[in-house]
Amino acid sequence: MCSKVSKADDDLRKLLSEKRLKSVEDRQVGSEVFDKLTLETLYKLSKMGYVHILNGAISTGKEANVFKGYDKDGTPVAVKIYRVTSSDFKKMQHYIQGDPRFHVRTSNKRQLVKTWVTKEYRNLKRAYEAGVKVPRPIIAKNNVLVMEFIGDKEGNPALPMRQSQISNPQKVLEKLVNDVKTLYTKVKLVHGDLSSFNILIKDDEPVIIDISQGILVDHPLARELLNRDMDNLIKDFKKLGIQINKNELKSKIMDL
Repeated sequence: MCSKVSKADDDLRKLLSEKRLKSVEDRQVGSEVFDKLTLETLYKLSKMGYVHILNGAISTGKEANVFKGYDKDGTPVAVKIYRVTSSDFKKMQHYIQGDPRFHVRTSNKRQLVKTWVTKEYRNLKRAYEAGVKVPRPIIAKNNVLVMEFIGDKEGNPALPMRQSQISNPQKVLEKLVNDVKTLYTKVKLVHGDLSSFNILIKDDEPVIIDISQGILVDHPLARELLNRDMDNLIKDFKKLGIQINKNELKSKIMDL
């Protein structure tokens, strides 16, 4: 087992060198992302056929990096890796507490990150099965989440809404409102961090991502976070020339 893990370690570190991590800062981030547990997890996912090849980064956040990969059949996948060393554990505990699906009372950072990844997987699964436009979750293991790759036929990843050229903002807004309504009324979830940063645009249609902090509608924070999501939508679409009445938006989403 040790020799196999060492080979996986060597292969992934070779990948990092091929990505030309030249600066000290880049190399430090690389070592934070691909620590021993992550390398072992990726090795196991590779043996299971979920991640056969791991390519360059799609996005880099404060807590996680998303890479483009391919499964054993050559199908592109998105591989989200949470960095245990830089994750916001207080935030994670804040959103996990009060969720009856999870009972985590631990100061173990790795266990907390694992629960966070499981939470994102389960939120995505509930949303996807209800017809909400989100990446299809494939598997969650330790600090790694594998999900559907959102991009074009040439393999280019879809851009966040804030970076996209949108031909019909009103149509995009209507689809988003419908998905947020489905999340609230059918899935019984509030995204909690919905904004132009966490909405991808593919074929001029929105895809909601980063739903790890999503909470159940009966959570004490649900109304507060739903209001924040609505305020973000109003602000983001105002920049696109669309004026939104918050009372009307709230009525549509909550089916009042």
